Amino acid sequence: MSSTSEPRRATLYRMVMDTHVCPYGLKAKDLLRRQGYAVEDKWLTSREATDAFKAEHGVKTTPQTFIDGERIGGYDDVRRHFGKAVADPNATSYKPVIALFSMTALMALAASYAVYGTPLTLRAAEWFIAFSMVVLALLKLQNVESFATMFLNYDLLAKRWVPYSYIYPFAEGLAGVLMIAGALNWLSIPVALLIGTVGAVSVFKAVYIDKRELKCACVGGSSNVPLGFVSLTENLMMVAMAVWMAVAASGVWAGATHVM
Repeated sequence: MSSTSEPRRATLYRMVMDTHVCPYGLKAKDLLRRQGYAVEDKWLTSREATDAFKAEHGVKTTPQTFIDGERIGGYDDVRRHFGKAVADPNATSYKPVIALFSMTALMALAASYAVYGTPLTLRAAEWFIAFSMVVLALLKLQNVESFATMFLNYDLLAKRWVPYSYIYPFAEGLAGVLMIAGALNWLSIPVALLIGTVGAVSVFKAVYIDKRELKCACVGGSSNVPLGFVSLTENLMMVAMAVWMAVAASGVWAGATHVM
């Protein structure tokens, strides 16, 4: 003989309108169900109904969750109720760059496999840096104005010549694209060497000499990545790539793209 227990119940009030379905309401409903709750899903189908609900319960936002007649609150409050972490939008994090470099590394390995039949080539290492430069430039180009403002906090050349802060993401992207193609080395090498060297010196001075705590503009002007190791690595990678390509172009390292 099997016994079944009645599922715990929660009441969720969320906005469901013709032109808007609240994403946090959907998240709250999914979380409650995953926690084993039967959800009484109450829709607020108009702005008037939503405003009346807020006034009645003295809240400023929806969705709102009630468990056993007690108001738990919005989506973040429900997460806290179940002991789950709540992201701080203002907290610094390395997650964006970890995700970025992980994906560009996989892209480089995939490209190497497609071209050479194996992911482990020196060309894959070159592509990893070049792909990273292009993706980093793309993130900056989403909002050049925001990037330039953040960049001016620490870049030594940009402080002396403000237009450089607007040119930088275009130069980085151009150098990366040319390095992927292996074309116009006479242009890509000096560009990468210049912006990488200036960037590395600027970051080192700001972080390790002046001891300033700043956010890095490396992944765009809205990032919460702390200025330091990541930005320094980005710039040193560009310098290393430029030097490597210059040496390879001179013929000293023949067969630089051979399989490892």
